[in-house]
Amino acid sequence: MSALAFSLQIYFDFSGYSDMAIGLGKIFGFHFLENFNYPYISKSITEFWRRWHMSLGTWFRDYVYIPMGGNRVTRLKWVRNIIVVWFLTGFWHGAEWNFIIWGLYFALFLALEKYFLRNLLEKLPSFLGHIYVMFFITISFVIFNANGMGEVMNNLRGMFGLLNIPLCNPETIYYLKSYGLVFIIGFIASTPLAVYIVKKLNSKKSIKSLIDILQPLALIVLFLVITAYLVDGSFNPFLYFRF
Repeated sequence: MSALAFSLQIYFDFSGYSDMAIGLGKIFGFHFLENFNYPYISKSITEFWRRWHMSLGTWFRDYVYIPMGGNRVTRLKWVRNIIVVWFLTGFWHGAEWNFIIWGLYFALFLALEKYFLRNLLEKLPSFLGHIYVMFFITISFVIFNANGMGEVMNNLRGMFGLLNIPLCNPETIYYLKSYGLVFIIGFIASTPLAVYIVKKLNSKKSIKSLIDILQPLALIVLFLVITAYLVDGSFNPFLYFRF
């Protein structure tokens, strides 16, 4: 539950910040590119990194990967390029071993997908691809969020039942009851489902005029609810300030 919650938190934290930057930029006449494109609907790790933190991926592609030869080199040199890029990506987040391991973890998956895993995934039903992505992405955020490799190993052992912690206990039930609705909202909001529904409704002229009236009202209500939560809650800094 903690790993899934952090996966949602870091996505909404960073994607939300990016959207705020894009909106504020437009107010001042600047156009910033999208930084996230619903990464949790990906069917491969390769696709995930085309949708997640796109500005960072583009920078490393243009200034590190391509100058080293990109994929227009021998297989061995391509593997070297991937390792260098993802080592630097991990190091960019912090000079800690868990960030280095996190970067090399993705280098391994991207190399595996390049040579055989992606072809296998394309032959499988799409929902299996989604499960594969979310399983390994959730694990990656456990590595990312830990304070050192000792905590990484302890958390992973706990997740896979190696610490004699039951899968379900009174604490589990308590947190599910307290935050179950937030989890559901988070899961739905991390997909383009709501956008798809609104676009479908907008395509119908009879409903479009009603949406034009209700949408600003809904946004105002949402803004007030969010502000109330911020005022009522404790100090909760933007996660990516540490980077």
